Amino acid sequence: MILIAFVTLSLNSKSESYVYRGNSHYLSDIVATWDGKYLYSGRSTYMGDVILTWDGKHIYNGRSSYSSDIVCSWDGKHLYKGRSSYTSDILYTWDGRHVFSGRSSYMSDILYTINLEHIFRGRSTYVSDILYTMDGPIPVPVLMFLL
Repeated sequence: MILIAFVTLSLNSKSESYVYRGNSHYLSDIVATWDGKYLYSGRSTYMGDVILTWDGKHIYNGRSSYSSDIVCSWDGKHLYKGRSSYTSDILYTWDGRHVFSGRSSYMSDILYTINLEHIFRGRSTYVSDILYTMDGPIPVPVLMFLL
């Protein structure tokens, strides 16, 4: 009985999230696949198609987990260039809804608005301004890197 429940849960639980171009859910519009650790190009989950690796704090180039391959660092609010944590190396700032340029938090510096399903251009939440659609949870720093 336990085995049947496990198999049923395994078949019904989704192991990957997709990022689609625009307001789409068509397979042909998938630009990236997320599996919880790796971001792949397109619909692939082939290790040769890994764009980045995420460990919860750092984004690594490709499949690497070497400190020399850290592309960005995350502190929960800011995405930094490389392994840095200096304010001068802040690439983006996150306030829970908006992605700002650098360390700004001015409304005029909003680059993207992110909700659970969409990434919008600027401060907009209009359907016409949807850049990407996600069908599952993807960490904000990974999404920032994708942009």
